[in-house]
Amino acid sequence: MLLIGCTAVLLSACYSSQRLSERSGDASEAVEFGEASGLSASEPSPIEAGMAPPPGPYAPGFDAVHYDIAISLPDTGTFIRAQTTAHIRIEAPRPDTLSLDLTGLAVGTVHVDGQNLVFKHEGGKLHIPIPEALDSGDTLRVEVDYTGHPDDGLILGPNIHGAPSAFSDNWPNRARFWFPSIDHPSDKATVSFMIKAQPGRQVIANGVFESDDDPTIWKWVNPEPIPTYTMVIGAADFVVERLGGACPGHDEPCAEVTTWLFPQDTAAAAVSFRRAADMVVYYSDLIAPFPYRKLAHVEASTLYGGMENVTAIFYPQDALAAGENIELTVAHETAHQWFGDAVTESDWNHLWLSEGFASYFAALFFEEADGIGRFREIMGEYRSSYLASRSPEMEIVGREEDNLFLLLNTNNYYKGAWVLHMLRARLGDDVFFKGIRHYYQTFEHGTALTDDLRHSLEAVSGEDLNDFFDQWIYRPGHPQLAFEWSWDEAAKIVEVQIQQVQPEHWPAFEAPLALEFQIASGPVRLRTDVSGRQTIARFDLESEPTSLEIDPMGEILMEIEDVERVVR
Repeated sequence: MLLIGCTAVLLSACYSSQRLSERSGDASEAVEFGEASGLSASEPSPIEAGMAPPPGPYAPGFDAVHYDIAISLPDTGTFIRAQTTAHIRIEAPRPDTLSLDLTGLAVGTVHVDGQNLVFKHEGGKLHIPIPEALDSGDTLRVEVDYTGHPDDGLILGPNIHGAPSAFSDNWPNRARFWFPSIDHPSDKATVSFMIKAQPGRQVIANGVFESDDDPTIWKWVNPEPIPTYTMVIGAADFVVERLGGACPGHDEPCAEVTTWLFPQDTAAAAVSFRRAADMVVYYSDLIAPFPYRKLAHVEASTLYGGMENVTAIFYPQDALAAGENIELTVAHETAHQWFGDAVTESDWNHLWLSEGFASYFAALFFEEADGIGRFREIMGEYRSSYLASRSPEMEIVGREEDNLFLLLNTNNYYKGAWVLHMLRARLGDDVFFKGIRHYYQTFEHGTALTDDLRHSLEAVSGEDLNDFFDQWIYRPGHPQLAFEWSWDEAAKIVEVQIQQVQPEHWPAFEAPLALEFQIASGPVRLRTDVSGRQTIARFDLESEPTSLEIDPMGEILMEIEDVERVVR
């Protein structure tokens, strides 16, 4: 995802001032739907969005397998009636109580395998006793009927043009505001939606569409396991256009690429999606075949500059209506379908495995499509954004954040992208991309941590990357370098002294560094290994150099504090 309207460090303040929905209307607004019984419980006060859970396994003893979500959207107002059936596998050691995440909505009944159970709903958790007859290895079928006005996570109200709309916006753990679930990225599940909407609205969701005899009911099924933060629905008056498709092979179906735009914005938004199908083809060739059945680019209500929901990416309506060119965002969110969606970070503080990858692979598309100059321009923008932020004082993976929104920082996005670029420079293109494919194929439709990426790259390259990951991922900062260089005419030797002048609580980095000297016959590019707080490198040259360029290929995330030629 990309941020919109606020910098990462200000996001939590921005978020709290932008309430996504206000309670309005009453129960008379509800539309009868499915098997939900009449519900009369009051709506509890919601918990705060984005609060991190305690460290450690999330919902131990349970594994969500599948969610069936049936929801009736109102014609006006924000009152919903819904039923979610969660299929939850019990794991050893067998717990006594299942706690599903659900907040701010009134629960009427809970059935487990058809049995009506007494439950407790407090503190954003729906606590459900496990029948004694069930044991480890069994799968619960938990039906929850609920109603109310979502406080967050599902945005109900007029779109930018005043037309009725409904869009979910779940990241990081806001799915709990509109359906019960194990709302954590470590627990992926398949999902199906049955959505009732007023005539005249088109409804988009994850997965593939399954027709229904009732034109007001839309059924979408996603057969691959996905994280809850990407399980979404969107309903509005859309114009749907097909852009193309990615066809992995003769025996496999093509993944259709479409846009779902408000009628007023189709012309203005077209500039952002002109190469959207090309991006799917590029990433399918570079990484692996597209992991899902379709990819819809959707104009929506979202907090973010883009949200990578599986097979249904949501983009901010304001930007598209204004005709902004957000093609870089489109590449970023498309890359997320592989990294973040198909391979998901299993804990929040490894978010760089999602955002750093999407940022870097977005830049790679433009390297392929528009040339190395555009790639270096994007990477330069990433570097500038990172250096101008407070992120250098923090490690990428380390301390736990109480507020998950604070993870949307330039470390996870732009330093993460630079880490991948430095790995590419160190390993070479062939080994680097082979290692990335190994990582992806190993964890496709599953979850991973940073060490899983390291082990994949080590398995392919044969290199020990522990020190590299330690200094760049688990410790703060980057090299800040000061250079002095001199020429010895008699010996025909140029000497370069390199000082690492970054703060003492940052590591002394070890990195290969390219130096390019300009001599009479042309440029000469040489390499040295920076190590420790001071490095002295000496090189034989045929004639006196007139200038020194440091890191001419842009391979290292660093700051150059000073370059001085001295006479010795």
